[in-house]
This record gives sequence, structure tokens and C-alpha cells, in this order.
Amino acid sequence: MDAKLKSTCETCAHFNADGLKKLGIRTDNFDFVVALAGNPNTGKSTVFNALTGLRQHTGNWPGKTVTRAEGGFEYNNQKYKLVDLPGTYSLLSTSEDEEAARDFILFGKPNVTVIVVDANRLERNLNLVLQILEITDKAVLCLNLMDEAKRNNISIDQRTLSRDLGIPVVAASARYNEGIPELIHTISEVVNGTIICKPHRIKNVPENIEVAVKKLTTEIEKEFPNIPNSRWIAFRLLEGDAQIIKALKQGELV
Repeated sequence: MDAKLKSTCETCAHFNADGLKKLGIRTDNFDFVVALAGNPNTGKSTVFNALTGLRQHTGNWPGKTVTRAEGGFEYNNQKYKLVDLPGTYSLLSTSEDEEAARDFILFGKPNVTVIVVDANRLERNLNLVLQILEITDKAVLCLNLMDEAKRNNISIDQRTLSRDLGIPVVAASARYNEGIPELIHTISEVVNGTIICKPHRIKNVPENIEVAVKKLTTEIEKEFPNIPNSRWIAFRLLEGDAQIIKALKQGELV
């Protein structure tokens, strides 16, 4: 693939040499849903714009004042709906932003979640990355702002990072469209099953907590056979997460 994508106007949809068609706000008849997550100020919106050709088409999440952005793109004759989640530092549901982001990843069941991180502040960003990997089985890490990282003499071993996290890692400088073709190709390979993710999960859990989690997970799956991420939900219930308790009672998790 070429190193850079050609620019596009805000609403035009067209194919370029990389096989990408930016669909703007056209998100009808899509084949896959892609969630775009990340901390604030990681260039997430720039990634969104590079994929959709938009300059942030925003609206509100149902029942919330939190803004959202949706757009679409087509690649290899498959249509993708891209949902830009609110920028958050965690998914513990202590704010409307966190709740909206977490609920979409958990209840919206996107086909893949792209986690955008600032390559200059990777350690700080990993808190959110690890929380997302507890929820979803399909994710791609986008190491954005690599141009700034290089200027700051920051070097990241992508192969080791990918191995440790259990998901593909793509380096990018979205403002220059560098790495965007590779990101699109990786998204395609994950949703089509060419790349199998084996995300990092919490393992060193105290024995008493592990026993409680296993017991609760079994009960959750018995009551809700098709529930996603029952183990993560068990952890949240043990911590007294009011929103998860409410969602279970109202049947929103199935």
C-alpha cells in the first residue's frame, strides 16, 4: 500500500490508490462496526477524519449530553461504520463519558475496537488499553503521534508490545496520513478473522477473589446464556458497579 492517503473534501466519497472509499456520514448498510477509543488528546479525532473524510460529524448519545461522532468508509468492497467514542482515561463509569464509551464497547458489540494512544505517553495510556482488553476479544492498538515520538527520541518495540498485549499494533501519524493504510488493512484482517486476537487479561488475582469471580460468572451465564464478557461483568458486580447492576436487572446486557 502507498505510504499516504490522498486528501478528500468533507462530504465527497471516492476511491483512492489504497482501495479506501471514504463514505463521510453515510453509514447505512454497513458490514462491520468499528469503535474508536482512547484517552483525550491522542489524535483520535484525526484518525476518525482520515478514515471517513469528515471533519467530525457530531451528535449526542441517546439520553446523554456526551457528544459522539459517526462516519463510514469502504475497503475491499466491505462497508464499515466508525463510531468515535468519548475520550476517557478509564471505563469505570465515574462519568457520562466513561459510561458512554464502556457501554458501547460492551453492549454495542463492535466488530473491532481501535484504541488510539499517544506514543509519547504510552505508559499513561495503557491503563485504558488494559481495561478495554478485559471487555473485548477484538482490538487493534494505534500508536499515534509517532512523528512527535521520533522527535523526542522515543522508540517503541511494536512487535514486543503486540505480543504482550495479544493484539496487532500499528504505528501512525494520522495528521500526515502515515500508517492509515496499514491501520485499515489491519482492521479488515481482524474483522474477517485473518488475525486472531488473544488479548491480555488479568491473571494474578487473589485466590478468594478468583473463587468468587468464577462462582458469579457461572451464575451470570446460567441466567443470561448469551451475555458477553461474563467474567468482566462479575468483577464489576463484586465492586458494586451500580450501572452494571442496573443493566443486568433491565436486561440490557443480552
